[in-house]
Amino acid sequence: MTTTFFLVRHAAHDRVGTVLCGRMPGVTLGDLGKTQARRLAERFANEKVACICTSPLERAVETAEPIATRLGRPLEQSEGIVEIDFGNWSGRSFDDLSDDPRWHAWNSSRSTSRPPEGETMLEAQARVVHAMERLRNLYAERSVILVSHSDVIKAALLYHLGMPIDAYSRFEISPASISALVVGDWGSKVLRMNEVIAA
Repeated sequence: MTTTFFLVRHAAHDRVGTVLCGRMPGVTLGDLGKTQARRLAERFANEKVACICTSPLERAVETAEPIATRLGRPLEQSEGIVEIDFGNWSGRSFDDLSDDPRWHAWNSSRSTSRPPEGETMLEAQARVVHAMERLRNLYAERSVILVSHSDVIKAALLYHLGMPIDAYSRFEISPASISALVVGDWGSKVLRMNEVIAA
C-alpha cells in the first residue's frame, strides 16, 4: 500500500529572495505568483488526487486554491506543513541578516543551529514527516498534494532520501515547483524533484 505525494512550493511573492518572511502575516502572491498558481492548477488537472493540503500561510493558500478549484476538491489546512518558525529573524532582509553570526551558523550547520526564538530544521522535519504519515494512513493507494515552503519540502525530501539535514543546500526547490515521491510500508522513493512548469 503506497501513497503518492506531490510536494508543491508556494508560488512567488514580491519578497522572494530579499526578505526572510517566515510566518509573518500578509505575504501574498504577486502577479507572477498568481500566474504560476494557475499553471499549477492546469498541471494537476488530469491527476486523480484524494486530498489537497496547504500550509495556512496566505502565500501557500493562494497557491493551493486554484488547484483545489480546478480539481473540485476541498482544501485542508495543516500546521504540520507550515513554514519553519524563524523567530526573531522573521521579516528581516537577507542583507540585514548577513551581519548576524547566528545566521552564518544556521546556514553552515542546520543540524546544530536554531533561529533565535524559533525552531530547528530537524523539528520542522519531524512535524512534516508526521503530517505525511497521517495522510498516508488516510489515503492509501491514492495521491495527495501538499502546498508548503522550500525548507519544509527540503526537510521532507532529505528524510525520504536518507540524507542528513545539513545537505539541504545540495538541491533547489523553486517557487511553484513540484517534487513527487511514493511512500509505503517498505520505505519511500523520490520520483522527481523541483519540476517547474514552463511559461
